[in-house]
Amino acid sequence: MNKKLTKTLSLLGAGALVAGCAATTSNLDSAALDKLTSDVVTSSFRDQGIVKVSKALADDPTLKACDAADVAGKPLSGEAAKALEEANFKAIKWPSNGKFLGDWKEGEKIAQSGRGETFTDQAGMANGGNCYNCHQIDKKEISFGTIGPSLYNYGKIRGVKDPSSPESKAIVEYTWGKIWNSKAYNACSNMPRAGHKGILNEDQVRHIVALLLDPKSPVNQ
Repeated sequence: MNKKLTKTLSLLGAGALVAGCAATTSNLDSAALDKLTSDVVTSSFRDQGIVKVSKALADDPTLKACDAADVAGKPLSGEAAKALEEANFKAIKWPSNGKFLGDWKEGEKIAQSGRGETFTDQAGMANGGNCYNCHQIDKKEISFGTIGPSLYNYGKIRGVKDPSSPESKAIVEYTWGKIWNSKAYNACSNMPRAGHKGILNEDQVRHIVALLLDPKSPVNQ
């Protein structure tokens, strides 16, 4: 059998397989398709190291609603988005000691680190914030992500001269809340829910807030 004929038969076989799958799944309703998808995904992954399938596939109403809207090609309704934002806002854990700001130098290290949450990491190992992957942080940076807005002069633009002053309270709390659970302010935000999902701990969030708001931080120079 020549190579051309072999290739043709292979393509025809693949086409028949796809057509067969389409014919089979076309008879399933939405719930059955969801279950089929879940079963396939579950059987395709395994626990390894600190990465657990149960955590990765845990039911999350916010992600489920946003994914459905994305598949449908239209945004969530205003009412649905508001309900999700309210639920996520209630889930924000505010500073246990009442202190919102830590050390901006530590915050810079965390923001510039993308390490963590992989199967090769050890349990209890501190994660990075991976902030640089989506945001400009420092004007001197020559490489940074643009999925999110630039954070350069974040505090200065917002008029924060003294983060401890009553005048700065609203923006300080917003900054904490946004880092802890971004979906409290934008239901389908692409920003990770760093605190809510346990990516960063309370002290780390405190340091990131300092990086963004401390006048001495390179962010505000």
